[in-house]
Amino acid sequence: MMRIACWQAACMPGVDRFLERLGAVAARAAAGGAELLVTPEMSVGGYPLRRDVLAEVAGGAAGAAVARIAREHGLAIVYGWPETASTGLHNSVRLTDRTGEALVSYRKAHLYRPAEPQFVPGSDGVVQATLGELRVGLLICYDVEFPEMVRAHALAGTELLVVPTALMTPWEFVARVLVPARAFENQLYVAYTNWIGRNEGVRFCGLTTVAAPDTGLVRVEEPREELLFAEIDPKVIAAARAATTYLADRRPELYGPVTER
Repeated sequence: MMRIACWQAACMPGVDRFLERLGAVAARAAAGGAELLVTPEMSVGGYPLRRDVLAEVAGGAAGAAVARIAREHGLAIVYGWPETASTGLHNSVRLTDRTGEALVSYRKAHLYRPAEPQFVPGSDGVVQATLGELRVGLLICYDVEFPEMVRAHALAGTELLVVPTALMTPWEFVARVLVPARAFENQLYVAYTNWIGRNEGVRFCGLTTVAAPDTGLVRVEEPREELLFAEIDPKVIAAARAATTYLADRRPELYGPVTER
């Protein structure tokens, strides 16, 4: 069993401002018993990417600051940032554990082109790490709308799929319908953590959701800043997989065209 906290945050510019707010929220999450704090997409600097927000390599200054916050409050943190690399500029997310150690990073594979023309897509596929006794996987926003990506995580053993997002109005349908469906059909938990407010002409719709594999969920219905707590229970995953045997009943020999085209 793991208690997590998802921070539905107002999108505000400024890296230093974000880090100050993150420290306060991490303290609240730890006080509430959370072992993992999830922040929205591109939480370092805000979404969409502003010209005055400097991209940095994995483990750069902002990453080091997040690691210090994780150590100070004794909880793991998932955060996003604009990553500069030899392959180009990536929309990336990292899982840092309670000691400040970076466990794994993921680069967004499916880019929403109207808002992300400056980024290069990642090509890592399934990215996971073990946190406590849970197998945690990472996707970013638009990725979860591709069912093949979530199914790949399920087949690889992901139990908690963490999805920082920047879901905009009028696509509330994604949070309300697709995210719970992905959790049910793949028999895993999905922690979908969104912004609220406006930034750079974009209006975010909130609806931060933790969807369970048995149709249970918790959600922030109001467009306000909130720390959403949820319990991730491996027993619920096991029961769901026993009750509805999607993974065992697959017929992959029939699905070739899905991945060949």
